[in-house]
This record gives sequence, C-alpha cells and structure tokens, in this order.
Amino acid sequence: MSVRLFLPDAAATDALGAALAASVPARAVLHLHGDLGAGKSTVARALLRALGVTGPVRSPTYTLVERYPVAGGDALHLDLYRIGDPGELEFLGLDAADARLWLVEWPERSGPALPSPDLHLFLALDGGGRSARLTAGSSNGEAWLQTVERHRKLQSFVAVD
Repeated sequence: MSVRLFLPDAAATDALGAALAASVPARAVLHLHGDLGAGKSTVARALLRALGVTGPVRSPTYTLVERYPVAGGDALHLDLYRIGDPGELEFLGLDAADARLWLVEWPERSGPALPSPDLHLFLALDGGGRSARLTAGSSNGEAWLQTVERHRKLQSFVAVD
C-alpha cells in the first residue's frame, strides 16, 4: 500500500508531519528519502513539534543524531548523509530499545545497522511544491499509513493517478 500526496507549500509539508505524529505507533521507524532540499528535515521537524518537542529542533547534518524526549520515550533524528560506511554507526551509541521513534534521513547509507522501517517517505521537489509518497515497510507501518491516509488535514493533498 502506498499514498501519494502533492504538498503545494510549507504549510502542507507541516501538515504531513503533524498527521504522521497524530497517528505514530507506540514504537516506529520512519525512513525519509529524497535529494538535498527535498524536505526530509522539514517533515521531521514538523513531526517532532507535533509530538510536543519545544526549543530548537536541529537538523542532525553535522551531529549525525539528535535525541528528543517525547511521550513514551525518545525520538531519534538521524541524518546519515555524511556516513561513509555503515560500520561508523557503531560509534553513535544508538540503542534500539531506548527509542520510541526513529526518523532516519539517508537510510540507504546505514546498511543493516539500524532497525527496519515501518514506513518510507519519499519526497521530491515538484514545481513550486513537493511530491510525497508514503509506503509501508511492515504491518505496523501499514496500520500507520492507513491512519495517515484518513487524516482530514491531508485530504486535499492526496494525488490522484
């Protein structure tokens, strides 16, 4: 199952992040795919804000990982753009048991070192906006995706084939 959206502006991109947060399972892994500037960090920031994170929400481009306390545990936001080899992830001290939510940018650079995704989000610049495609990667992700698809704030952004 997958859902395609057209996000015409920043408010629509934020609405996607909020919809993901409103329906996030108790434990989840979201892989964010797309070129530089496609909106991966923007969606992650909106999702974290909707989960109640206050204060700065930094892109982990240079730190590789940012940890945020959220209800039910921690959210880990990773940006693996600068990772040259999946073995480098050992030095980040990541523990799957501690995290409620994983937001992973550039997941293809991790190899098998990170938990498998529940949901994939593919973003691309598209004219003056962004195209987005959400695809489930697990049964947990399938349920998450069904809930996101029904989110009322996203109804006007669903792309019709």
